[in-house]
Amino acid sequence: MSTAPMYYGGFYHLFYQYNPKGAVWGNIVWAHSVSKDLVNWEALEPAIYPTKPFDINGCWSGSATILPGNKPIILYTGLDTQNRQVQNYAIPANLSDPYLRKWIKPDNNPLVFPGHGVNASAFRDPTTAWWADGHWRIIVGSRRKHRGIAYLYRSKDFMKWTQAQHPLHSAANTGMWECPDFYPVSIRGKNGLETSVNGEHVKHVLKVSLDVTRYEYYTVGTYWPEIDRYIPENTSADGWSGMRYDYGNFYASKTFFDATTNRRILWGWANESDAVDHDIAKGWAGIQAIPRVLWLDRCGKQLLQWPIEELESLRTENVQWSNHELSMGSHAEITGITPAQADVEVTFSFPSLEKAEPFDPSWVDAQQLCSQKGSSVQGGVGPFGLLTLASENLEEYTPVFFRVFKDKFKHVVLMCSDAKSSSLKRGLYKPSFASFVNVDLSDGKLSLRTLIDHSVVESFGAEGRTCITSRVYPTLAVLGNAHLYAFNNGTESVTVEKLNAWSMKKPRMNEEGNRF
Repeated sequence: MSTAPMYYGGFYHLFYQYNPKGAVWGNIVWAHSVSKDLVNWEALEPAIYPTKPFDINGCWSGSATILPGNKPIILYTGLDTQNRQVQNYAIPANLSDPYLRKWIKPDNNPLVFPGHGVNASAFRDPTTAWWADGHWRIIVGSRRKHRGIAYLYRSKDFMKWTQAQHPLHSAANTGMWECPDFYPVSIRGKNGLETSVNGEHVKHVLKVSLDVTRYEYYTVGTYWPEIDRYIPENTSADGWSGMRYDYGNFYASKTFFDATTNRRILWGWANESDAVDHDIAKGWAGIQAIPRVLWLDRCGKQLLQWPIEELESLRTENVQWSNHELSMGSHAEITGITPAQADVEVTFSFPSLEKAEPFDPSWVDAQQLCSQKGSSVQGGVGPFGLLTLASENLEEYTPVFFRVFKDKFKHVVLMCSDAKSSSLKRGLYKPSFASFVNVDLSDGKLSLRTLIDHSVVESFGAEGRTCITSRVYPTLAVLGNAHLYAFNNGTESVTVEKLNAWSMKKPRMNEEGNRF
């Protein structure tokens, strides 16, 4: 259910896998929507259907590239008559149409076949192409047994592609790599970079979606075009325990460079969790998460993310707090906005870290720790945060919170978005999502921004260092019956130094289930 975003003709174009018959996997076409502002969207006719021998059994994920002369081209995975996964292309029928309503799939497809030794049933999701040393390059996700692989292909003319002798990168025991994404980031600020940029002040990011686990991870490293190798830095794990864009319901993401604003924008799917068991919950049904801008942190070791600024155009009623103290057990209701559809920015401060709980070095699994030490379990510094989508008597609520621990030489911050208490409905998958936050606490503050949209809670901790998306299904805390609280269950008092909360109006959207 990956996306292929791009900007062309004054419009943002979003191509995405879509089943017109329902929110389940199957009958997939490439749907197409356009927007002037990434917030309000107009649906067009689907761009690609399975109609030809090279895609008759399915049109799967892919990417968009803008070729010289401002010519868009789509690369996508098709299932051919033998059910092999092959890489095809499509081009606009009329470049003078800014809506790009009609697309052509030429008969010289496929461009890339699974070669010798490549698993034809695990060979998909070509990336946006980049140019280096006289050749275009793309990677395609795959696996060899349990090793995840990004196969590399080169072309001088974008039509004849040759497989490189070595993959761009691979990693043992990670399984199938879906929806790979490879792009440069600047070490000098927030501006995004066009996909072909490289040089002294550039690092690269490789992100993969893990078919086995249904979450993603990324690494930051160096791309060496002369040998066509990507080498991750040793500052994070290159595997299942690696860094993630989002530690919750978030999958099949894709970035693109927005040349009009010099941003790199991230799209992802907030995966459906309305299922009886985890395996079903990890399925493909989902809705688009809010578009995010991403850039490299000043430390050069991880990415930061923040909702696009255009989203602020949906803000309406506003409530502000300042210097509101939360003693142990406090639940302060945030009124004057629509809690089921809101944007909340809050900065918490704490006078001391002396009461922080000791950190056990065996606590390596943040999600398990969050499950054990939930928002109702008393701590020292924390838990404190927000109770979102809460019913009046707290039979249902989805807490988003921090808890601070004291290690031997530093403090450890845990951020959680815990769905355990989100719904009275039985049989739902209600996980405790969490991550440790790499943040400096010397100023005694932690910030949180949370976007609430009925069944989706997207949270950005410590100015975008850690992001968690939760899909939840309350039965009581719906529409006008939803409530929102700031809370503290730690023995150390916490102050809401500053809070800004807004009701959010609905944008013009093209399909039921889209955001806000």
